[in-house]
Amino acid sequence: MGHAPDRDEHDLVRRLKSGDHAAFETLVERYGGRMLAVARRFLPVEQDARDAVQEALLSAYRGIHSFAAQAQLSTWLHRIVVNAALMQLRSRRRRNEEPIENFLPHFNQDGKWAGETNSEEMAFERRNQRELIRNCIARLPENYRTVLLLRDIEDLDTEQVAAMLEATPNTIKVRLHRARQALRAIVERETRPNLVIDQSRP
Repeated sequence: MGHAPDRDEHDLVRRLKSGDHAAFETLVERYGGRMLAVARRFLPVEQDARDAVQEALLSAYRGIHSFAAQAQLSTWLHRIVVNAALMQLRSRRRRNEEPIENFLPHFNQDGKWAGETNSEEMAFERRNQRELIRNCIARLPENYRTVLLLRDIEDLDTEQVAAMLEATPNTIKVRLHRARQALRAIVERETRPNLVIDQSRP
């Protein structure tokens, strides 16, 4: 969600820091859609995602004077909306969710993963497959979905995720492993031929 800082962006930041309300409207128009897309990954309920973006925009407005000019505005906003989404998850009452065990793969008597096929690996780059993966991730229980998104989509390391979620690194590793297993099982149920999920990443 970023592009290299350019003269136009520097000018926007300068106007924002001077309290130019029109500049803030420009920021919302330019980055609001991408911020909402990020929030939706963590918060499948649309109103929750929109609330997180509103909170992120308010935080950005209040904190613009602390923004370093050499940084990318889009990257800064991305980080703010991720944090706002996590705050939304912590503040609202947990909804009833299926336990993670319901999604984990099952193995047959030969020790092979039930339902596994020998079809060729299919690239995740195709648009319909990316949409499928997003939908499958959204079905994971919240604790596991959040860890998977932060590690595999946001590309944060285990220690960073642990600090953000106020958990131990070992807890994050366990949740991530189970989330990847569950995601693989969900994808398998939804597709034929089987899509192969890379679970080799530590």
